[in-house]
Amino acid sequence: MKKIINPWRGVEGYHCFGCDPEHEHGLRMEFYEDGDEIVSRWRPTGEHQSWLDTLHGGVQAALMDELCGWVIFRKFQTGGVTSRMDIRYRKPVVISEGDLTLRASVSQQRRNVIDVVGRIYNGKGELCTEATCIYFLFPPSTAKEQTHFCECLVEDEEVESF
Repeated sequence: MKKIINPWRGVEGYHCFGCDPEHEHGLRMEFYEDGDEIVSRWRPTGEHQSWLDTLHGGVQAALMDELCGWVIFRKFQTGGVTSRMDIRYRKPVVISEGDLTLRASVSQQRRNVIDVVGRIYNGKGELCTEATCIYFLFPPSTAKEQTHFCECLVEDEEVESF
């Protein structure tokens, strides 16, 4: 498994709620490539709750949307937009159970329309949430012009899987 290098880090105006490591109120997600999957480890806090000690469903949707978007960046080397997301909340995510593991991969491609399936596992490794995100891919020139996307690389060093 290798850490994905954030291609926007240091770009003026970059302030993504999901992946900007400097966003004060953001999710500050980091991503790793593990074979066909993009993986993230994320720690919820009380700021992210709905019911007592339960992760808010909207935060879960944001996590899934961001993770699935990084599948597009890394696997297709371009950007895109989410055109649809179907999410299934299978089990409450209990905040006090610790870090979550998020995994996503491509499930289907129809020309420039990509289906990505994402999953959230709780601190015990139990599947809690599943989402299918449908993305419309930009041509690489559009991704560069509109989002400053150039390429999405990984670091050389292997890291331990989670």
